[in-house]
Amino acid sequence: MLQLVNLSNDISDLELIHHSPECLQAFLNHHHLDGIEMMFCNSWDPYVHKKQWVQGVHLRFWPSWMDFWRGNREELLRQFGSDEQIVACYGALTPEGWLDVYRKNIRDAQLAGANYVVFHVSQARISELFNWQFCYSDREIIEATIEVVNELVRDIPHNMELLFENLWWPGLTLQSKELTALLLDHVKHPKVGIMLDIGHLMNTNPELETQEDGIEYILEVIENLGEYKSYIHGMHLHHSLSGKYIKQSRGIPMPQDNIMVETMSHVLKIDEHLPFTSPAVKRILNLIQPQYVVHEFMFASIDDWSRKVSTQQQSLQCQER
Repeated sequence: MLQLVNLSNDISDLELIHHSPECLQAFLNHHHLDGIEMMFCNSWDPYVHKKQWVQGVHLRFWPSWMDFWRGNREELLRQFGSDEQIVACYGALTPEGWLDVYRKNIRDAQLAGANYVVFHVSQARISELFNWQFCYSDREIIEATIEVVNELVRDIPHNMELLFENLWWPGLTLQSKELTALLLDHVKHPKVGIMLDIGHLMNTNPELETQEDGIEYILEVIENLGEYKSYIHGMHLHHSLSGKYIKQSRGIPMPQDNIMVETMSHVLKIDEHLPFTSPAVKRILNLIQPQYVVHEFMFASIDDWSRKVSTQQQSLQCQER
């Protein structure tokens, strides 16, 4: 089992490590980590994020993409207002151009020597993030994801794992063995699997109140996948107990000012990315025995990042009582 941390090459994360490979190396050494799961917001710079550290790459993702893929121009113009804003979001005006954005991301992952890439399977318009009235069903999103990914598989090396990540918005929620099987069985890549995001799965159950409640729920959902639980090759490890906020905020109107800032604030109140402190979390690792465990957090400073990693690593070392 390799222990990793998440990082991007966005300017905020570059500033966090002072644009310094020595700083990043010291962090990895201090926490006895095996490397990083990168997100390339820009082209890969091998000076800062050295090839020997990059185990995986989280591909870019768009929370709302179905209208673009399906060519629903009327809805796109309603949401974005102009072709220029559509291009600003998707990097292109056509689905084929958007696929090229993915292909560039995959090429960077290959150049960096990534063993796996992560693909989000989810869809929600901004308004739906607030009102929870979703236009597309889990099945529709999974079927469209199969279409998208099968256009990309020829660009993904055969020895690189393609891991699908679950979310709590419609798509791959892992609530249905049938739909999980639909995705895994119909993507034409020889090495497919699941990157199980623990916090995202906890967000599907707003009744959870404690970490132990969440762990029991996670174990139940995994067992319900039957033989498909063997496809869980990696894990984004963090917890989220935001049920009270989910229930209180469900149905609130979409903000009209500072939309992106307010939307991100809302999403992060749901998806807390907090470190586990309960040693019972080892029950999940013992059941799955993942190849990759990514300590996935949001962090305000390198000290904040370090505290969260240390806290969660301690939970993996403690004995259950």
